[in-house]
Order: sequence, then C-alpha cells, then structure tokens
Amino acid sequence: MTDPTLLVLDADPLPRLGRLTGRARIVHTDEAGLAARLPEADVLLVWDFTSHAVRKAWPGEGPRPRWVHTASAGVDHLLCPELAASDTVVTNARGVFEQPIAEYVAALVLAMAKDLPRTLDLQRRGEWRHRESQRVAGTRAVVVGSGPVGRAVARTLKALDIRTALVGRTPRTGVHGPEDLDRLLARADWVIAAAPLTDDTRGMFDARRFGVFQPSARFVNVGRGALVDEEALAGALAKRWIAGAALDVFAAEPLGPDSPLWRLPGLIVSPHMSGDTVGWRDELGAQFVELFERWAAGRPLFNVVDKQRGYVPGH
Repeated sequence: MTDPTLLVLDADPLPRLGRLTGRARIVHTDEAGLAARLPEADVLLVWDFTSHAVRKAWPGEGPRPRWVHTASAGVDHLLCPELAASDTVVTNARGVFEQPIAEYVAALVLAMAKDLPRTLDLQRRGEWRHRESQRVAGTRAVVVGSGPVGRAVARTLKALDIRTALVGRTPRTGVHGPEDLDRLLARADWVIAAAPLTDDTRGMFDARRFGVFQPSARFVNVGRGALVDEEALAGALAKRWIAGAALDVFAAEPLGPDSPLWRLPGLIVSPHMSGDTVGWRDELGAQFVELFERWAAGRPLFNVVDKQRGYVPGH
C-alpha cells in the first residue's frame, strides 16, 4: 500500500512531524506552489494559518485532499464555497488555545481596571502620580461566543468574581441567545468578543452596538478582527461612548505602522498573540500527529468543522 501524501503549507518554524516518518510522504510548499501541489495530496496541513492561499487555490483543477487540517481555531481563512460543498473533512486546533486566551483576557481586564498602561507610561516619564483604581469583583462581563474560547474566558472571569453572561448562537442553559445581547451590553462593564467569524457575526460590533454600551464599559476582541468595525470603535473611543478597548486581532494583519489604531487613546494593541504561549507550536504539531494517526487507522476524527457554520458544533 502506498503511503498517503501529506502536503504542508509551510510557515516558519516547520512542524515537528518525525512520528510520521515512514508512514506518510511529506511534501512542503509555500503559497505560490500550493495550487500545483493540491491534486497530489491526500491530506493538507495548513501550518501557515495566516495565509488565504487555500481559498484561492481550492477552486482549481484536479483532485483535492480528502482531509484539511488548520493549525488554528478559526477556519474563515481557508473556507470557500467549493471547499464547503465538497466531501473533504476540515478539522481545526480546538483545545490548544482556549485557556491561554482566557488568561490573556483576564490580564487585559486587570490591566485596564488597575490602569497599568498609564502606570508604565508615568514610570517612563519619571512622574509620581497617585491614582485610584477599579475593583473588578462584582463588575459585570458579557462574553460573546459560547464556544470553547468563550467558555474558558467566562470561567476565568468568574474566578475573579466578575458576574459573567455568555452569549451564543442559540439560547440554552447557561447561554443567552442573540436577542439578549443588547440588553446585556447596556449593563456590562466588560465586553469580550470571542465568537467565530461567520456571516452572522461579521461586523457585529458597529457604531450602533457601541452606542448601546455604557460609558464606563471596556471592550476586548480576541475572536476575529472582522467582528469589529474598527472605524466605529475608533469613533466610540474618541466620543467617549466607551472607556477603553483592547484588540488582539484585526481586519488586516499585520497591522501597518501607519494605522491610526496604534496611537488611538484608550486602546491597547497586541499582535494576535493572546493564545500563543511557550511551546504552543509543539502542541499544535502533536495534535495534528494524533489526528493523522486516527485518520490513517480509519478512526473518527475530533475537531471536525461544520463547513456551513464555520466552526466545530456541539457548543
């Protein structure tokens, strides 16, 4: 029996796939070579999860891989109508990023409540300026997105004694539906965007929605950049509709040096790093190897994405 061909869309550093030696023919490609290589592949590993090359190459000619795995939680960068309509199975990296992102959100909440950005700025300027900070216990948070990331964020905020409401696509025990969102936003001190990017969520945080926030509220996006109308967010901060914000994801990445977001008062900018902790790439590689071993043995895969919804169902 011929070993299956595993095609890897490369990113630096390369994944550690030593356990698959002698069990798969591993072929590496960059974005430019992906379209030509796709017809020969049984499996595609999208290691470069920032690339949109799959969406561009998939509609081309020839056979297509039976299984595609992306080393990311989001799948919007690779899904196209042709892939969504195909029999190809898509899996993602659910399980790797949830708790690190939740910890990062908690750090941002505490940093904003305790005015740490200003403290560091005053230290650099050598200014002693006593201030009072905010207590987070007893405040209210709304987490938008009831998947694994959103649930991990909610658990972590509750550990800080923050009263937390979770909002998902459909209402159920412990989860509010979209019809409750505006009501919850109007009372929230913290609003955390952790939803997948779908047709329903794209641009959901727009000028109207920021107008629902109370002036003391702060907004954090660790979901997908396109959930937010960035111009509307800038306007909300400038008009003091909201007290502050933190963005870890953006509509276009990397954020260009000329972007006004870098210098927007009240905004914390981080370079899409909330889920990336020491050793995260090794975890991603080990997860894929486990999935490959299941696939090769004909066993069911985990983290299978519903290609119509754009995320792993069951939450």
